[in-house]
Amino acid sequence: MISHVYLGVNDFGRAFRFYAPLMEILGHKLRFRDDAQPWAGWMPGDAPRPLFLIGAPFDGGEATRGNGQMVALQAGRRELVDQAYTHALASGGRCEGAPGLRPHYHPNYYGAYFRDPDGNKLCICCHDAA
Repeated sequence: MISHVYLGVNDFGRAFRFYAPLMEILGHKLRFRDDAQPWAGWMPGDAPRPLFLIGAPFDGGEATRGNGQMVALQAGRRELVDQAYTHALASGGRCEGAPGLRPHYHPNYYGAYFRDPDGNKLCICCHDAA
């Protein structure tokens, strides 16, 4: 269903330092990095898509976050949700909801919510039973 997701960032170096370890925790591989553009993209460890991309906005303007927009990335295990959340907060992210079960979505939904240094809202979630 989804080919790729692109998040605009204002400080590419800072954003790359935030996202590279996060993608590694989730098992995603760096597909490319181009500091001249600047942008970078990751792909799942077992497939060429979907891509998760960060970079400067193509129009040359400032990257701004959208109200009500969120990107949710799936983790294979609940402990990866915890690791990703811990990394995010230690790397300049802001909490939007600590890791935990959210049974109002479904009985096994385990997720954490945070904003990256540019204010983009992300969720890391696991849908599997513990």
